Parts: sequence; C-alpha cells; structure tokens
Amino acid sequence: MRGDQLARQWQLMQRLARSRAGAGLDELAEELGCVRRTVYRDLDALMYAGFPVTSEKRDGKAYYRFLDNFEMGQVPFTPDELLALAFSEDLLKTLEGTVFHDSIQAALTKVRAGLGPELTGYLERLGDGFRVLPGPHKRYAAFHETIRMLNEGVLESQILDMVYRTGRTGEESSRLIDPYKVWYHGGALYVIGHDHKSGEIRTFSVDRIQKIAPTDDRFEIPPDFDFDTYTASSFGVVADPAVTVRIRFTAEWASYVSEREWHASQKAERLPDDQLLLTMNVGGSQELANWVLSFGGGATVLEPAALRDEVRISLEAALANYQDA
Repeated sequence: MRGDQLARQWQLMQRLARSRAGAGLDELAEELGCVRRTVYRDLDALMYAGFPVTSEKRDGKAYYRFLDNFEMGQVPFTPDELLALAFSEDLLKTLEGTVFHDSIQAALTKVRAGLGPELTGYLERLGDGFRVLPGPHKRYAAFHETIRMLNEGVLESQILDMVYRTGRTGEESSRLIDPYKVWYHGGALYVIGHDHKSGEIRTFSVDRIQKIAPTDDRFEIPPDFDFDTYTASSFGVVADPAVTVRIRFTAEWASYVSEREWHASQKAERLPDDQLLLTMNVGGSQELANWVLSFGGGATVLEPAALRDEVRISLEAALANYQDA
C-alpha cells in the first residue's frame, strides 16, 4: 500500500537522522517490519528525493546514516520537525484568515522555498498521510483586525475600549477591558481579562465584539491571577465554582466516555452491566448541562441535584416539543 510505504520511509528517515554510527540492513529491516530488499528500495527512494544517505562498511557489513552536516535544504529542521509544522497548519485551519493561521502558513512557505523541489514534493506526499479534520468551530476571517488589537493589548498591557454583544439577550454595551489572555477553546476564541464595568474577571467571546479600539492607558495583571487556576474548575469557558459531579453512562457510551479526557479531575469507574460512573470536580454550568444532554438517554446525572434538575427540565421541554408536533 502507498500509505504503508510512506509511513515506513518516514520511520526510516527518523532512524537515520538519530543514528550517528549508522544502522545495518538487518537492524533496519527488523525495526521497520520488512525484508532487506524493501529497505534497499526505501533507501534508494530517499536518495532520489534528495536525502544524503551515506554508507560505510565495518566488519564486512554496511551501515547507513545521513551525512553529519545534513540539513533540510537551507533550514535547520529534521524531517519529523517539518512534518510537525505541516501538521500544525491543519490544526490551525479553524483559524483561517487570522494572524495565527496566516503566520504559520507564511512560515511554512518560507521553509518550503528553502528545501528545493525534490524534498518539498517528498515531504508533501508524507504530509498527506497525516491530516486533521476540525470539528465544529467558529469562523474568524472577518475578525482579523479585532484579533490583532486583542493580541497587541495583551502584549502591551493596553486597556481596550469595546462594544460587546451578549449571547443570550443580544444587548450591546460599551466597556473597558484589561486583556490578560487570548484563549482558544472548543473551536472558539475568547479573551479573558478584567472588565471595568462589572469589576470582575470575565471571559468574552471574540466574535461578539462589535467594535474595539486601544486607549492610552495601561494595566498590570494582579500578581495573584493565574490562568491555569482560573480555568481549572471550568468544564468549558465559564468559570463557575467547582462542585462534585457524578454522571452514569450506559454501556453504549461507556467506552467512548472512558477513552477521552473531559476534565483533569475526572475519575471513571466501571459499573455492573458495563455501565460507567464518571466523577468530576467542575463548575456546574450550562455548558456541562448541554454536554450531558448531547448523550440523550445514555447519560444520567446523579449529582448535584441542581444539574440533575436542569437536565431533566431540558429533556421534558424537548419531549413537549415533539408531542406538540
């Protein structure tokens, strides 16, 4: 298979790059899970693509490695570092049109220009074997200038004047904000900072900022503010006080839930009939309720009572909608 061949050759590139003394054919064949003849063909393919593979004989055996002064074209990257950069281009696809995506794309364009056509083509074929398909996300191409001002505000500790539209009511209000962090979470961009209007640290959705402009005033982040601590109890982006949350999942969802990390505090326990009990210490916000509802009848909130009631009321409202239909 073509994909197997490229994956094997990528492994071979990594092996040669980290082997100063060289590796023998038998050793390479064993590590790659193939026969010596296949290793020969892969070495020829790498040399044809422009990789300077050299060999030397010791005790009657040939040992292969890259030349000591080998660099990928005019850039000091290893093959796997270049693949990681290409992979990150896919990871940032959700932020297309913003400085984050555009900058990594510009950097990769410069890198590729220094590789030469053979190396560039070969790495592109390798990169096609590793793809990232983004999940649901917001689009930020229209917010390029807003993101730029937020970034400058964070870096220069500059108070910003903005008009913000709330999500639930759609009401717009003017407010000053000290931007502490720009945060990407769950397919969306947020800014966390001190809101002068409420006098609290708040989280604002970037796409709801209607207008934004810098002021001449500066701010200082309080020494007791720690981003990781601030977001530790959040299940999503809303920083609610942490409570003990216990949710029982049916056997249908047990493997899916246990195989993923939903929160750093989670503990999973298998129950009879292959069910799963998930325990977390998180803020019992609307985001958590919506997550539970996404499992339909496959999840049951055991505690806290407030979250259980919130999910039950939502399910009853959904059922009423279908009964009316």
